[in-house]
Amino acid sequence: MPRRPRPTREEIRAARGRTLTDLIAPNLLVLFCGINPGLYSGAVGHHFARPGNRFWPVLHAAGFTDRLLSPFEEHELLERGYGITNLVERATAGADDLSRAEIVEGGRRLAAKVLRYRPRFVAVLGIGAYRAAFDRPKATIGRQELSIGPTSLWALPSPSGLNAHYRFAEFVSLYEDLRRAAAKG
Repeated sequence: MPRRPRPTREEIRAARGRTLTDLIAPNLLVLFCGINPGLYSGAVGHHFARPGNRFWPVLHAAGFTDRLLSPFEEHELLERGYGITNLVERATAGADDLSRAEIVEGGRRLAAKVLRYRPRFVAVLGIGAYRAAFDRPKATIGRQELSIGPTSLWALPSPSGLNAHYRFAEFVSLYEDLRRAAAKG
């Protein structure tokens, strides 16, 4: 896995408010949607980049990738039919720094992206963010009743290292469910 120099504390602090470019293309199999970039990701300019974030290891263990990719190899996901976006574009120290209004507006922006790019599945990575963005306070993890056009929505746990509610094996199992559904079409 390619290694890059770690950003300094000053570079991480300076990343507040930065945005990341969506990793998106028409007709993806799955568009993964994070809540928002963390400061570390904002500093290095790549999605799910903070050491300790489980996104890349979970994708590999769940069978989305044939090897463990680093955040610096994120563009390889497009070749496999997967993309990444965020509900809220600005980088913060944590999702708690976001207002409910920002998350609701992020849900509207996500819906517009989905209608434009038409992925088969969208996986919102954070159940609380999904509930707020789509006004579904009782939503549970997994495939949702709500869809955006022909696109099926899923809510999955946030892979952030700050999310201590799930063990690694639980993450893998939940993400595998999505991979199997995507493989069936």
